[in-house]
Amino acid sequence: MENVINPAAPTVSEAPRRRGRPPRTVQKVEETVEEPVAAVPRAEMRSEVREEDPRARAARRAAEIRGHLGDMDQGTDEFYIDPTLIPEGWTYEWKRFQVLGQEDATHQVHLARMGWEVVPARRHPGMMPSSWTKGTIERKGMVLMERPTEVVEEARRIQQKVAKDQVRAKEAQIAGTPDGTMTRDHAQTRPKINKSYEPIPIPKE
Repeated sequence: MENVINPAAPTVSEAPRRRGRPPRTVQKVEETVEEPVAAVPRAEMRSEVREEDPRARAARRAAEIRGHLGDMDQGTDEFYIDPTLIPEGWTYEWKRFQVLGQEDATHQVHLARMGWEVVPARRHPGMMPSSWTKGTIERKGMVLMERPTEVVEEARRIQQKVAKDQVRAKEAQIAGTPDGTMTRDHAQTRPKINKSYEPIPIPKE
């Protein structure tokens, strides 16, 4: 009986074929290891965060204190205002706010009509304690207020004019006499008026 060879059967030399996806080729990825950064010596770190020189810090603080206190020869002025704190074009003045512990509402209304407004405490936080909750800057019944310098100067000119007019009126009242009451001999007895200006002393408490 003859052997019949099946042509579809695999031969010994041929490897069996697998069904499905072809095998993946795995690529080897080389990992790069970064070298650790050299640590900064502590001595260099301390030099970078070194504190300010004590003498320079003392001089800077002394200048701040002098600017805050004003003229130290005359003692501490509680109402002193550093001129550098005042905005350009504005004038700061202390105005009456309380009388015997009671708010003077009438005077405050008058100040508002004249254009005065309170200086907000948030603008100068160093002028009041950190625990201060009100929005104003106050000192012994006085409140710090502001008004445009242009209006302040105009008001001062008006006040000076009124004062000079009052002086002239008083001089005319003293030197003048009714008609027919001054004889020729009495003409030399007219009063002489001397004017001088002196500072008004401020009473001490």
